[in-house]
Amino acid sequence: MTIKYHVDEKRPFFGKFWPQGLPHQLDYDYSLTLRDLLNRAAKQWANDPAIWFLDSWVTYGQLKKMVDSFATGLYNLGMRKGDVLAIHLPNSIQYIVAYYAAASIGAIATGINPTYKSMEILHQLKITGAKYIVVLDALYEHYIKEIEGKWDFKGVIWTNLVDQATGLSFIKKFLGKKIKRIPTGIVDHPKAIRYMDLIKTVPNVPDVPLDAVNDTAVLMTTGGTTGVPKAAILTHQNIVSNAIQCQIFLTMQRESESAPILGHKTGMVGVLPLFHSFAMTTVMNTTIATGSYMILFPKPPPAEELLQDIVKLPNYNGFVYCAAEILFQRIASLPDEVLKKYDIAGRLKLCISGAGPLHDYVRDPFEKKTGAKITEGYGLAEASPVVSANNFYGTREAGFIGVPMPGTDWNIFPADDFTKGPVKQLGEEGTGEICVCGPQVMKGYLNEPEQTADHIKDWDGRKWLLTGDIGYMDEYGRVTIRDRKKQLIKVKGYSVFPKEVETLVGNHPKVLEVAVAGIPDKASGEIIKAWVALKPEEKGTLTAEELLAWCKQNITSYKVPKYIEIIEEVPKNAIGKVMRRILQENDPMWKAAQKEGQK
Repeated sequence: MTIKYHVDEKRPFFGKFWPQGLPHQLDYDYSLTLRDLLNRAAKQWANDPAIWFLDSWVTYGQLKKMVDSFATGLYNLGMRKGDVLAIHLPNSIQYIVAYYAAASIGAIATGINPTYKSMEILHQLKITGAKYIVVLDALYEHYIKEIEGKWDFKGVIWTNLVDQATGLSFIKKFLGKKIKRIPTGIVDHPKAIRYMDLIKTVPNVPDVPLDAVNDTAVLMTTGGTTGVPKAAILTHQNIVSNAIQCQIFLTMQRESESAPILGHKTGMVGVLPLFHSFAMTTVMNTTIATGSYMILFPKPPPAEELLQDIVKLPNYNGFVYCAAEILFQRIASLPDEVLKKYDIAGRLKLCISGAGPLHDYVRDPFEKKTGAKITEGYGLAEASPVVSANNFYGTREAGFIGVPMPGTDWNIFPADDFTKGPVKQLGEEGTGEICVCGPQVMKGYLNEPEQTADHIKDWDGRKWLLTGDIGYMDEYGRVTIRDRKKQLIKVKGYSVFPKEVETLVGNHPKVLEVAVAGIPDKASGEIIKAWVALKPEEKGTLTAEELLAWCKQNITSYKVPKYIEIIEEVPKNAIGKVMRRILQENDPMWKAAQKEGQK
């Protein structure tokens, strides 16, 4: 056995709530790189599907050939080990090829949010040092051309969304571009290279030595919703170990001994964007590790359209869907007569909700209407990202983020002093910072030694990641998140957790979504403000004053929002995570307080 990160077998999370059949330790070849992962998949499942995209299929054998050709093309351009390839693409075949081609020659991939504006793109290029970029022709003029002269690219590799969509006929592609259903654009950069030319390169991938433990595979930007983004250094070991952990978690839990084993030829629904760590691991890399196939969408389709695709695709071995709660809520909210049109029972098997809490009012109707099992997971970019999840079939309770992945340990440390060691109290009295130890924990932040020292610390001879999340542990080793360390609201000396207030206000029957943040106040230190979106059928039937009166009747006084604003929609990032900061920083009261503080 190869147990590199041993977890004490006496840890309480190995008890009542540990998924049946799941190993406690992570036993795999820790020298595996992303290149090895793809080579192994291509050898084992050459003729099996690896990707479905725009009615087009790619087998593992075909994917391997594309990757090898593109990797050779990159090397011929001058890209070498340690160089950074920025990938400014939506979910597509090209994204997968570029990501694994970079890994094949020891280069480093960094995915860029396709919705970023030019200055945000430039900032990521600067912090990662990317010199090569893969772009969509339709996005080039609006976003990349704007930063010409501000960043020196060694090569701008461009592609059209449908370049590798072989399932679309020539006439469909032609007409689609003519009527603007398929966006196009002109890339006139002096160092522009056509993706489709590189993909035709005769494959001759150089044998670049790779060290899984120390060599960087991905620079994952993080912190954009809470401050200036940083680049988390994720090594090949970080990423591959997390993919193997997810493989174990998804494939070794079964409803019964006669139930099929998921994994090989299971459809992994790829609605989440691949530039984000959640999709990178649970959709892309876990697929390659298990011999599944990715079902990719360039942008999240409407709920009914997604069900149509799941029903029309061949049901080789069920489907797994990883997404944010809002996407599951949209399916659960579909009228019964719509859901009855799509026989997804027995097709959609397992779902993992991330980027925020999974509430019973979403989980229960979703499971009832689809027949699928859905559970809550927890992670962060600095942990590649998956840290924990609740089981699918055993005993599970709302309010917990489950148990750690195999080979992962966690503890609660004092939020103000890590050196004191783990908090001994259980329950709310033992609230502190959630800290994680395991093979998926990042190497550090690129060129940020102080930030790295603040977030990575040694304890008991092991490396621990300070997550910045505040929570507590129960007697079974499960953790409940209270909130982000930096988003704690102080009201007249009381500590108020925005997440708790959001949950309480969200219990009102007419409320769909809530975001809560603190506003500076001279008298109280901070006051609480809540931004609330109502259910579609309830819009116009509830005022802020009425909801505030309800809160005063149902919530402890110091947790009651001082102000409530009814808004059309609560802003979320690309994976559906509520962005409190945007609401807070655009609020007139917050702006006024900041202006007053600068005097």
